[in-house]
Amino acid sequence: MMEEKQFAGILNGAVPGEPVKKDENSRRGNWGNQIEFVLTSVGYAVGLGNVWRFPYLCYRNGGGAFMLPYFIMLVFCGIPLFFLELSFGQFASLGCLGVWKISPMFKVFVLVGFGVGYGMMVVSTYIGIYYNVVICIAFYYFFMSMTNLLPWTYCNNPWNTADCTGVVGSGRHLNASLANATTTLVAGVSEVVNRTKRTSPSEEYWKHYVLNISDDIGNFGEVRLPILGCLAVSWCVVFLCLIRGVKSSGKVVYFTATFPYVVLTILFIRGITLDGAINGIKYYLTPQWQKVLDAKVWGDAASQIFYSLGCAWGGLITMASYNKFHNNCFRDSIIISITNCATSVYAGFVIFSILGFMAHHLNVPVSEVADHGPGLAFVAYPEALTLLPISPLWSLLFFFMLILLGLGTQFCLLETLVTAIVDEIGTDWIIRNKTIITLVVAIAGFLLGVPLTTRAGIYWLLLMDNYAASFSLVIISCIMCICIMYIYGHRNYFKDVEMMLGFPPPLFFKVCWRFISPLIISFILIFTVIQYKPITYNDYVYPGWSLAIGFAMALSSVICIPIYALYKISRSPGATFRERLKNACRSHPKWGPALQEHRTGRYAPMASEDTVEARPLKEKEELKEELKEEEKEKERKDEISLTIQGSNGSTNTHNNPNPSA
Repeated sequence: MMEEKQFAGILNGAVPGEPVKKDENSRRGNWGNQIEFVLTSVGYAVGLGNVWRFPYLCYRNGGGAFMLPYFIMLVFCGIPLFFLELSFGQFASLGCLGVWKISPMFKVFVLVGFGVGYGMMVVSTYIGIYYNVVICIAFYYFFMSMTNLLPWTYCNNPWNTADCTGVVGSGRHLNASLANATTTLVAGVSEVVNRTKRTSPSEEYWKHYVLNISDDIGNFGEVRLPILGCLAVSWCVVFLCLIRGVKSSGKVVYFTATFPYVVLTILFIRGITLDGAINGIKYYLTPQWQKVLDAKVWGDAASQIFYSLGCAWGGLITMASYNKFHNNCFRDSIIISITNCATSVYAGFVIFSILGFMAHHLNVPVSEVADHGPGLAFVAYPEALTLLPISPLWSLLFFFMLILLGLGTQFCLLETLVTAIVDEIGTDWIIRNKTIITLVVAIAGFLLGVPLTTRAGIYWLLLMDNYAASFSLVIISCIMCICIMYIYGHRNYFKDVEMMLGFPPPLFFKVCWRFISPLIISFILIFTVIQYKPITYNDYVYPGWSLAIGFAMALSSVICIPIYALYKISRSPGATFRERLKNACRSHPKWGPALQEHRTGRYAPMASEDTVEARPLKEKEELKEELKEEEKEKERKDEISLTIQGSNGSTNTHNNPNPSA
């Protein structure tokens, strides 16, 4: 019996010996158990980029040699930053906006300024808009795979051009014997070799039918109704899975976070049994050691680790804010980070076994059939699927896997936005009606995604992908490290972590947070600037005005940080600039653990007059007002029932004046 209780405590995120409780924070709610948090975080970190971006970077940067800088960046940058964000959100039990009470100069106030938290919110908004469009395209391919013959198999469709050349032959060979099929493939390959330029049926299906792409980013054309319908389906799925906050999404991730591994394993087993698969895997793993000395390889490795783990998106802080206070987030950060990177490596085997098979049938090098980004997911891989027996089945599995990988990330992006709004406003009404906020955000995301379903939508999608979530992420993450380690103070934060976990951060993480990780982040930023090239899509060169919009999106989440910092300094009390700066950097009186039972030591309630009198005159008045407002708010909350049904998913039917009891 004792062992069962201890195991139940671990599942609920408690340290050994801590009593098991349903929800510590009855207003916001907590995860049902720690497995839900881990699976949700894995689903958030493991996304579409693991399938298409990592394999591409791996073969472009020396194959197996790329693994060395990749894992070095994981150890010295990825895992430390992951742990930093998880511990940050868990300590304060606040989302990416409210958590910045740690330093008011970097805290956002919705009406008067911006800050790091707002930057994270803006980045999550941009990514959430276009990411769900990619998911909706996967939905479209999934629905179109429900047929006896994949529509991108042959070149005899109305959307095909004279340059189209398939690798399967014509429809009359569909039911031919294996010998006839082989002859057809050889004939198809011969035709490919004889043509100066081959356009595959899957590429023409993607460009001329799915997208019906226009000739310019400014030429929107009509909305692609099938894509629009799939976008609505995608947002409906996301909303329904988040209708009860983390309580409902925590149950959904049991499927969405685990089933992609089942599909990956099925595709891997099938892939390695195909002819030529070993050539693709060799190409994927064969190290080109001379490239290890290339700075670009290290830059790509750092960028991939940084973006793959989802740092500075605000999602990690939000997900961790629903943990119980004493949850071992150090252990979680190790598990989730390693799982994410192992998934990338595993997906590489799956992708390149299929591409090796495709290269074998086309009699061309693997490098000529491999692609990256949407081209790999919606052009190269669908074409490879047509070469497999029972191709519709494998197509359904592949695109279902993409849908689940995308939804896992999208859940956290939407929850980040909703949590930020709810925490910032914080009224009882908005907490009870969190479902309405979720619906409003989902509808807004759908409407903002409509332009991406037009004929020019792919241009805008790539523009947002390359600019809206690139420079700003690096800058926000760098500022976060500086703010926590050097403005709030590394000693203060180390004590906070020790109070929360029961042990201080390991020495390795202390060194990484203070020195190594900020240096790596700075390296990524410098590398990104030096290696910058204007975005292109195939042969299309983006006009200057569109690049200006891209830079505006990139800067929108960071430009107001220094502006508001200067404003905060100018409004702070003090005779000299140094005094004003010091007062502006002082943490908010409400900063600390969310529940009264955890506010011990230096976080004990500052209710005495001695504490107030020790402040400068202007700040004394402000603090007195804040304490009065806080006391009134507490009295008002004590008068109401804390039953919150259907919003954050927690249930607490008692009227105990101490909600944490």
